[in-house]
Amino acid sequence: MPAAPKDPRPCSIADALALVGEKYSLLVLREVCLGNGRFDQLVRNIGAPRDILATRLRRLVDAGILTKRAYSERPQRFEYRPTQAGLELEPVLLTLMAWGDRHLRTDHDRPMVIEHICGHELQPVVTCAVCGERARHEDLTPHPQAEGWTVAGPHA
Repeated sequence: MPAAPKDPRPCSIADALALVGEKYSLLVLREVCLGNGRFDQLVRNIGAPRDILATRLRRLVDAGILTKRAYSERPQRFEYRPTQAGLELEPVLLTLMAWGDRHLRTDHDRPMVIEHICGHELQPVVTCAVCGERARHEDLTPHPQAEGWTVAGPHA
């Protein structure tokens, strides 16, 4: 049996989770995308301890996912808004919410519904940007690009 690699598979999912996979980080993004970017709103709507929330906000700002701007000088207070990178995470939130609605709730206890500009409830799906077809598991073929790795794992 080949020896286990020193490092796990190089993976953009793991890299993204290292940044936004901490408890409360995606909930901060949810609130900011809903327009609730003030610290007191975030504390109330997320339920995170203030010190942990401050740490998550600092990390998201440092990563370029949120911007921080003063809305009051005395006392000094800030609000947070999504950057382009933050807005590009919104489909992840919407897809995760739809999964939770399907698998963890009933139609009668969903806490929020998102309406699309067309007037209908949004049903997020992942599609191919080239052909427009829905991305289904059976239609996908992974091609590892990291040197020394195959789909099954590291080269022997």
